[in-house]
Amino acid sequence: MLRSDNLHELPADLPVPVDDGACDHLPGKVLPWIRLMSTSGHSVVLADVPGRVIVYCYPRTGRPGEDPPPGWNQIPGARGCTPQSCAFRDLHAQLKALGVRLYGLSTQESDSQREAVARLHLPFELLSDSAMEFTGALQLPTFAITSTTFIKRLTLVIAGGRIEKVFYPVFPPDANAREVFEWLLSKEAV
Repeated sequence: MLRSDNLHELPADLPVPVDDGACDHLPGKVLPWIRLMSTSGHSVVLADVPGRVIVYCYPRTGRPGEDPPPGWNQIPGARGCTPQSCAFRDLHAQLKALGVRLYGLSTQESDSQREAVARLHLPFELLSDSAMEFTGALQLPTFAITSTTFIKRLTLVIAGGRIEKVFYPVFPPDANAREVFEWLLSKEAV
């Protein structure tokens, strides 16, 4: 089994996810009013966050020294949560300068997410949808392994409580932050 000791690197032979149409229904959709636990210790209702909001959804962050679930690297789009989070961390100041709020979201419990925030020095909150209410209400694409359900990697751009843009599938994960940032810049230029 491949250990997750180097979570910052992506193996060269990762399978590329394909667009299966699982997010086609999302653009224009109004967000549900659902409380999500934040790594800051309070709850966030994304439908109530003013302005433009970026929510990158990811399957799970690994921990150094722990093995990923069996077959993790063979699932298209599963591997790469740490590189994606670090890429958003590195662009956080530029996103904030554009007036954008940034969140990461997964089905992991907040304790696991808090460990990732501290270890990766993330300057933004991660949100837990461990009850899968938000995922279910929006019918976000998921996959299951070892009897655990994970959100497929995607990024939502939200404006005024409505989904403005969806990035799906996301590959490679570490390029997603730059892709989102460039899209936002193109909207600013219009």
